[in-house]
Parts: sequence; structure tokens; C-alpha cells
Amino acid sequence: MRSALAFYKVLAYATGVMLLLVVVEMVAKYGFDSEIVAGGGAAIQFLPEVVAETAGGFNLSTAVLIVHGWLYVVYLIADFRLWQFMRWPFSRFVLIALGGVVPLLSFFVEKRVHRQAEQDLTAHPEAAPRY
Repeated sequence: MRSALAFYKVLAYATGVMLLLVVVEMVAKYGFDSEIVAGGGAAIQFLPEVVAETAGGFNLSTAVLIVHGWLYVVYLIADFRLWQFMRWPFSRFVLIALGGVVPLLSFFVEKRVHRQAEQDLTAHPEAAPRY
């Protein structure tokens, strides 16, 4: 169970960071009508979408969206694994899953879930080596 808790903790922070990068990407795209491009003449550039396709750099906007999407899938697996081992109600699974959707929420949810899991494991030490 402790390995499931550690796996969840790492994924919660990684998903939270990627979600913040998605927010930056969305602000650039919809607020400034720009794509974030690495390379192609400068380290990082904010270019209009039509220019970004031909700039010759690496489109970070697309990469951030793809990485966050796949990382969220792995986060859900970590969430499910922890939820199943701890035998919590389904509503807690849903709350933990929302942590990867709402910006900054994963950091707060992770802290609360980690504290609750530690309390449950302390209250029931026979359950820790179960899996």
C-alpha cells in the first residue's frame, strides 16, 4: 500500500505541474492567439499559429497537451490503485480524479489524501503489508 501511495504522490505532483503548463498554453493560445515554440531562431517564442507551423522549431503547445493527456491517464491508474487498496468509498476516487483536472487542486488533494492514507495505515497496521 505504501508503494501505491508513493506512486500516487509522484503522479499527483507531475500532473499538477503539467496542468499548470496547460493553463499557460491555453492563455497563450486563446488570450494572445499564439503557439509556444522552442527553437527555430530563439530558445522560446510565442508565434501566431500559422507562423508556428513553418517556423522550424518544436511546438511546445502541442507537446504539453499530449504529455498532460497521457500523464493524466497514468494518474487515474495511480488513483484507482490507491483507492482500491485503501477500500475507500467511490466518492473519494472521483474527488482524487478531479485533482488532475482543476488547476492547483492536485497539490491540495494529494496532501489531504496522503494524510488520510497515513492515518488509515496507522489505525490498521495489519493492512499495510496486504499487497
